Amino acid sequence: MTKEASLKLTLSEGPSVSARWTESHAGTDVQWACVYAPGAGSNLDDPFGRFLAQELARVGIATLHFQFPYMEGKRRGPDRPPVLESTWRAAIAEASQHQPHLLIGGRSMGGRIASQVAAREQGIDALALFAYPLHPPGRSEATRVAHLPSIAVPTLFCSGTRDAFGTPAELAAAISLVPTAQLHLMDGADHGFAVLKSSGRTRTEVYAEAVQATLDWLNSGSISAI
Repeated sequence: MTKEASLKLTLSEGPSVSARWTESHAGTDVQWACVYAPGAGSNLDDPFGRFLAQELARVGIATLHFQFPYMEGKRRGPDRPPVLESTWRAAIAEASQHQPHLLIGGRSMGGRIASQVAAREQGIDALALFAYPLHPPGRSEATRVAHLPSIAVPTLFCSGTRDAFGTPAELAAAISLVPTAQLHLMDGADHGFAVLKSSGRTRTEVYAEAVQATLDWLNSGSISAI
């Protein structure tokens, strides 16, 4: 059983943003929390974020899932990068009040901004990037990798083999820039973790694979979170 609590994150600039804290009803000795941000077109209802939070709670890891300011109003596009990063910092500050060790990450844009913050900030213990948008579809020359060598914490890249934002070969080259990175590829999944009907799998099963890969990584010798 899990329990959820809604809260507001106060930003250094602009309005507050909505967030949700998910944890297990049972007590836990795990001293980790996950901070998660969705992709550019999603919010607190992001289905993978909800799935991840529920599954992490089962092993004692609480999750702070938040959305960016533009999702609070009628703005159609993402906020400026400084606003996105300041929102991430507010979320990290909130989660650090509850647990001493933090895994931060997100899907697509949420993960990309998390990686930029992780490249500059202290107080982060691990980074999980789901469907990292290495480049816009069809623009493989416009890679977002300049900050990756500055990431010093253990990092997991988890993407589908049909992701138009980065092929397996492109992702393998990118993670070589991160000193402590691992890559998990999910066969047949696209950028939204959808799979073809002919694969015989469902999107929920892909979600479960992504979570299991994350748990295995968190339980590895380099992290030993659970």
